[in-house]
Amino acid sequence: MTPIESDADVLIRPGTAEDLAEIAELFIATRRDAVPQMPPVVSDDDAIRQWFADHCDTHEYWVAEDGEIIGFAMLDGAWLNSLYVGPPRQGSGIGSMLLDLIKAQRPDGFGLWVFASNASARGFYHRHGLVELEHTDGSANAERSPDVRMAWPGQDPIRYLRGRIDDVDDELALLLARRFALTATVQGYKSTPGQQGRDSARERAIAERMAAHAPGLGADAIARIMHAVISESLDAYESRGPR
Repeated sequence: MTPIESDADVLIRPGTAEDLAEIAELFIATRRDAVPQMPPVVSDDDAIRQWFADHCDTHEYWVAEDGEIIGFAMLDGAWLNSLYVGPPRQGSGIGSMLLDLIKAQRPDGFGLWVFASNASARGFYHRHGLVELEHTDGSANAERSPDVRMAWPGQDPIRYLRGRIDDVDDELALLLARRFALTATVQGYKSTPGQQGRDSARERAIAERMAAHAPGLGADAIARIMHAVISESLDAYESRGPR
């Protein structure tokens, strides 16, 4: 890949193994400077340096440099894992240059995660055509901080988004099968199985617990969804009978 001369003093080029030590230091400095807009990194500096060294061959890197590395982007397939510009050069267009290059490299679209508290990053991505797809409570990230899944839907947004819907539907089918099986099994231990043994208080508690992990949906919407799931599970149990 030919390096890109982005302006008079900035070169954007593919990253190499020799760049990883400098990239790690840029990441450490940038994340430290971003607190409290971003939560502190939970790993110590040496662990971060080792992580970058270990992921040399499994990720694609791009760097912006003007004699030294001033920004970088890291890709894993259709995921933009990181895009950071060092504090001295933030707001100078380096991030836009890197993001435009990533769009060119991933014309079919890509996704990323951004902390919900990072208003400047979310605004940056919105201005560049990315959309917010999912809000979480952060229980799945190391920092345990609420985050937002965003995406650039590429040159064919409907195709990209339908592809992500298909991915979720495949996961959902497996989860529903597991829940149906568990619902059927627990009936054998209940004094009143089936529809007659439903516990409205527990069902409401389930919805509220789930809503804490998916704040964008809300407990009422989840309660309606789970009412249907539980009803269908119990109907399936009653139609086949105890085993």
